[in-house]
Amino acid sequence: MATTENGKAEQRVIKTPPKSLGASIPGGHHQIHLSQENHDHHSCNGIHWGVPKISEHIVFAVVDDTEVFYCDASKKMFEPRQEWVKKMFDNNSQLLLKYTHSCFEHQPKIFKNSISYWKQMLNQSEGVHILQAMTGCNVNENSGEVAGFLQIGFNGEGFFEFDPKTKTMIALKPELQVNEQMMNDYRDLVKYIENAISTIYPEELKIFLNYGSSSLKKTVLPSVSLLQKTPSSSISCHTTGFYPDRGIMFWRKDGEELHEDVDPGEILSNNDGTFQMSVDLKLSSVTPEDRQRYDCVFRLSAVNEHIITKLDKTAIRTNWGKTGLCCSTEKPADTVTFISAAVIVLTVTIITVVAFVAYKKKKAPDDGPEQSERLNPQS
Repeated sequence: MATTENGKAEQRVIKTPPKSLGASIPGGHHQIHLSQENHDHHSCNGIHWGVPKISEHIVFAVVDDTEVFYCDASKKMFEPRQEWVKKMFDNNSQLLLKYTHSCFEHQPKIFKNSISYWKQMLNQSEGVHILQAMTGCNVNENSGEVAGFLQIGFNGEGFFEFDPKTKTMIALKPELQVNEQMMNDYRDLVKYIENAISTIYPEELKIFLNYGSSSLKKTVLPSVSLLQKTPSSSISCHTTGFYPDRGIMFWRKDGEELHEDVDPGEILSNNDGTFQMSVDLKLSSVTPEDRQRYDCVFRLSAVNEHIITKLDKTAIRTNWGKTGLCCSTEKPADTVTFISAAVIVLTVTIITVVAFVAYKKKKAPDDGPEQSERLNPQS
């Protein structure tokens, strides 16, 4: 979560997500990619932020890469994003009450106090200030192993993260060492965080999975096309209609993945809930006689097949000729499953306590710390 104050709306994100999860959160989006071995892993995480003149407190909830609800404190709006989530809340009114109270009442106050504390501590009284919190868990259904995490960021920089192995808060900046000790000295806070990421999060994740497991495990394979705008422009390998958005695509030469002379695009949403993406290959790097050595590979998590599209001139869809399609499937030696983070509002509760601890420490030093334009066959 992030709360902002003073100045125009500005997007900043935690730039140093939990290292153990290999996470990244580009732009104003929350997307955490976890490399897993099979579909028996489930993940949960929480990201909350606020933007002035838009909202002071926003919560996104995602389970296994599927957004399950959205909350806007300023508008007093709580929206389930899936039909099965609506049914879940209809049958679990206390859970709904817990989330809405946390988002509407509890968290906004705490985060405002926390921003005031960090502004004073860092001597940053002017401009936009954003406090973010990200937390969650990754659960292996087979072994029962739970990997939880918690991270706090301020103005786009990672500040603290919780180490579940040592059961301590770790400062991500040298100047925060004093605050790290303050938090770790407050043992009730540490115990609360540990309990949340190891017990509470997994228990609530199970509730979501009980209602949405069939939807969350759904997979849809895409169609793949080769596109070219002009005879001299790059060749785009475009795939559309896949679900979920845990796909990867790349060009190969002689069976080896290319990292130069390629331009990978972002995964984009289609109107029907599926996704599309593309990867461009610079034609200047490909001689006519070498074209047969190139192919485009698409791989969707939890599907034990690659979709291979050969760089065949007759298969390229252009603005000046007929279209074609050439692709095949191939069993890979091993399959990597990417699971995007899941969100549960419990995150806020933990961050709230951390922020409140820090704020109280500032006020009362004797107390414990509290704180396209591209050719596109389908839009």
